[in-house]
Amino acid sequence: MKYCFLISSLLATTDAWTSTNSFKGYAKSASSLKSSSGDFNVVFRPSDNPDAFDNHKIGAARVHRYARDSDDSEAEYIMWYHGRGESFDGDNKLPPLSTGRIGRATSRNGLHWVREELGSLSEDMEGVSLGLNKESWWGFDTAHVGLGQVMLPMSTPAVMTEGGVYLMYYMGGSFEETKLTQYLEQELDGFEDATIQGMNMKIGVALSQDGKTFGRVEGDDPSGAIMAPYDEKDPNMKFMKALRDDDGSRLNLEEELYCAWPEVTVNDIPEDDRSEGMAQKNFYMFYSTMLKATKEKAIGVAVSEDGFRWFKRGVALRPDADMMDDGGCARCTVVRKAHYNDNGVWESSDDWYMLYEGVSSNDGKHRVMAAESNDLRIWTKLGVVLDVGDEGSWDHDGVGAPHLLRLDDGSTRMYYTGQCVDGNTAIGVAKCEEDLTEWVREQATLSFSE
Repeated sequence: MKYCFLISSLLATTDAWTSTNSFKGYAKSASSLKSSSGDFNVVFRPSDNPDAFDNHKIGAARVHRYARDSDDSEAEYIMWYHGRGESFDGDNKLPPLSTGRIGRATSRNGLHWVREELGSLSEDMEGVSLGLNKESWWGFDTAHVGLGQVMLPMSTPAVMTEGGVYLMYYMGGSFEETKLTQYLEQELDGFEDATIQGMNMKIGVALSQDGKTFGRVEGDDPSGAIMAPYDEKDPNMKFMKALRDDDGSRLNLEEELYCAWPEVTVNDIPEDDRSEGMAQKNFYMFYSTMLKATKEKAIGVAVSEDGFRWFKRGVALRPDADMMDDGGCARCTVVRKAHYNDNGVWESSDDWYMLYEGVSSNDGKHRVMAAESNDLRIWTKLGVVLDVGDEGSWDHDGVGAPHLLRLDDGSTRMYYTGQCVDGNTAIGVAKCEEDLTEWVREQATLSFSE
């Protein structure tokens, strides 16, 4: 019980993971979110199967809409997400997140979803596309994994082609023990030697040809990760002290305590068209981190030319004392700005739009906030765009992990994770017609194909 109290105290100062109110005396509760008048926009819930890998918590939905060819109106929606079961981490040694294993679901309309019951035959539980690393005991992802982003870079974003390769960016934690005090803004008497597992999170990448079974790609970090928290004492990171930014200036990277929830954005503007003041690199990764010196929860950025080897570029977004993210910035999604023209086609601009989680130090709740940028490096914050739900609703205790999908009718849908006061989580939807700063919760009515 003493350890559970400390976990709750830890989360109270590291809001970038989950809302603090749900861990007042952390204990695993029944995860099925009962239907009510306030959950009209819920599209996906934890499984009610007692043996499922995701029957306790779910989160971080990433949705893509694919047509088998460019003229195919019968599109398929695919969702990847991570989940945790009731029996996962029975000793409460890991942070009480929704991470655990990664699964998959499909839909014909993006609102009514069917779980992938079989999953990958190489995993230890049914319905899992990427599970715990059982092959490399030294790996960074042996204790829990969570989803970042899924991409299909070898074909166009909208059309699924034979031979396309999916890239899954994910994070993971191991059974390595780290001191709890390094994550706390204030020390707690009697817990100076307390430790926690799975907190030194790192980022990895996996490949798949079918979107169901993924194989890990070993990164440059000794743990197999492609991105690890910067530690100036790590001999493998000594070269980072001399890193220079794209303009030749010294970076002076800040030390980090974890790297998690990666969002990878492809800069598809042709290189010859990238003028000064625009994004210059091919790939940008935005990830959640905690800065070692200040204990700030911030969003870091890294760049890459191939999507596999990454170079840090410092902090992209950090808390502002006079905004609703004064308690931290976390999980984000980044897209190019676009408008829907008179011919019914989305036209992209050269500018960028970010939705991210902002944590308020006033109530400890997460809200979806927005920012915009010309070059994917310097961001201007726009404030809250999706607030928590009304009292008694399924998402009254926090909303976050946003993901955007542009639809054929000119509207944009946001998939997000919501949490109610008892800590239960689900996936909901919101929609906007024009300005991406004006969102309303979408009625998730069901329609069935013949």
